[in-house]
Amino acid sequence: MSYDVEKINPYDSPLPKKEQVEAMFDRIAPGYDKLNEILSLGIDRYWRREAVKTLRPYKPRYILDIATGTADLAIMAHEILQPETIVATDISEEMMRVGRRKVKNRGLQHIIAFDRQDAAAIAFPDETFDAVTVAFGVRNFENIDKSFAEVLRVLKPGGLFVFLELTTPQLTPVKQIYSLYAKHLMPRISAIMAAERRAYRYLPQSVKAVPQGREMMLILRKNGFEKIRLRRLTLGIATLYIAEKSKNN
Repeated sequence: MSYDVEKINPYDSPLPKKEQVEAMFDRIAPGYDKLNEILSLGIDRYWRREAVKTLRPYKPRYILDIATGTADLAIMAHEILQPETIVATDISEEMMRVGRRKVKNRGLQHIIAFDRQDAAAIAFPDETFDAVTVAFGVRNFENIDKSFAEVLRVLKPGGLFVFLELTTPQLTPVKQIYSLYAKHLMPRISAIMAAERRAYRYLPQSVKAVPQGREMMLILRKNGFEKIRLRRLTLGIATLYIAEKSKNN
């Protein structure tokens, strides 16, 4: 089954979505962290922290962070959870280049390792990780079902899949304010900062199209996850999804 968001691409190009997303993030990587902080008013750090804190009771030792970008969630996971190993993967080499620099500056190279990988074809054996995380990357997946199936495969029985995704607020007037901000202010701010405007037009389009709430929970269930729950953050601007792999797998 395909989802609308899988057909939303950054560019008007015949290239597959994965290649377009890779090119987009390679281009915006140098200024991504600064622009992201401005566009989110710094709230994205709170969202990541809430996601990582969800893992505390499970005490994961081996974590896979998919679509790691510049490694903000991976670094935060080390600070809060102190796992033995975090593998940070992404399809954008330039985003990971920034992430590697941040990890090196913190002396965490022995904990956080980077690997260029596609979420739909994870190059690790079955039942490798205690937890898998994604921060704002699911809407960029070319094949959500295949990617979720891969996450389930590499999780150990009883392992946790935790991911954040931007969502469309439903409450009035938050919904209307967010729509105006995403459609008009976000591209203008990115243009002022010399970022690629097309990338920040793609963002609201992909957020609008990505499966949300109950629909996303049903997709997780269809792909074999259980004990699925969600938590809406900041009036629904972001949603935290939590799902487990059966202990009997």
